Amino acid sequence: MSKRLSSGRLRMVSVLAAGLLVLLSGCDRRYLIFNPSGPVAEKELHLIILSAVLCAVVVIPVLALLIFIVYRYRDKPGNKAPYTPEWSDSKILEIVWWGVPIIIIGILGVYTAKTTYSLVKPPVEDVKPITIQVTSLDWKWLFQYPDQKIATVNYAEIPAGVPVQFHLTSDQMMNSFWVPELGGQEYTMPGMAMRLWLQADQPGTYYGSGANFTGKGFAHMKFKVVAKPQAEFNQWAKQVKKTAPALTEAKYQQLAQKGLSEKQTYSSYPERLFLDTIDRNGGKYMKPEMKHGGHDMSMMDHDNE
Repeated sequence: MSKRLSSGRLRMVSVLAAGLLVLLSGCDRRYLIFNPSGPVAEKELHLIILSAVLCAVVVIPVLALLIFIVYRYRDKPGNKAPYTPEWSDSKILEIVWWGVPIIIIGILGVYTAKTTYSLVKPPVEDVKPITIQVTSLDWKWLFQYPDQKIATVNYAEIPAGVPVQFHLTSDQMMNSFWVPELGGQEYTMPGMAMRLWLQADQPGTYYGSGANFTGKGFAHMKFKVVAKPQAEFNQWAKQVKKTAPALTEAKYQQLAQKGLSEKQTYSSYPERLFLDTIDRNGGKYMKPEMKHGGHDMSMMDHDNE
């Protein structure tokens, strides 16, 4: 019996030690959402901190009261806590436990709405933004640059300090585009074009991924956003234009098939590829009278509205 107990304890210690090592090994990893590298991510971090503080205003007193009540009114000989079986209500307590949550929700709602509406505009107004069209596929990401007329797969390069408006759609399942250090996630949906403003303040490489489960290849839907100085970005775009192959309609159809893909770069792509993708998928959900031949390009533009 003692040997079995000893072996059981040994296994338990081993499991605890292994768990501790896993936790310690992750201590050096950055918590990406708490490491904002752009104005959008900074605003969202402030909103997260405010939400945590307001939650703490409720949670901490409630836990403290729970500990106090359990200790103060415990069943113990000689406990002199008052016994009031006829007690029914307290106006003061009613005001507290209704009033405090209402105030907290009001503060959080106003601040959340204000922050959310501020994010539909370019993070900075004095710098000309660029547009990148993003299409989620199973299981890969296609990035198209309308101004540079180039495209990439599973990575994107952007100029540092420049607002970037991502136009997002999907040619397969619904997904979610997320670059934690630059800002929050936005959904990609078939037949729709969503917008997301992001900006990297400094040159660097930022982790991105799909944040919505889309099947067995979901874990591989990762990409990197590389921010470079404007001059280096321009040089990269020119180099791609000179050396990379073209993305034809036939190649796109192959790319759109289910499966994984390595990084790819293209010097051109069909002009209406992004809009045709929206139209093709939108036909499944739109009423016949709502269908039309195309989208007004001005609706997809990034003019300073």
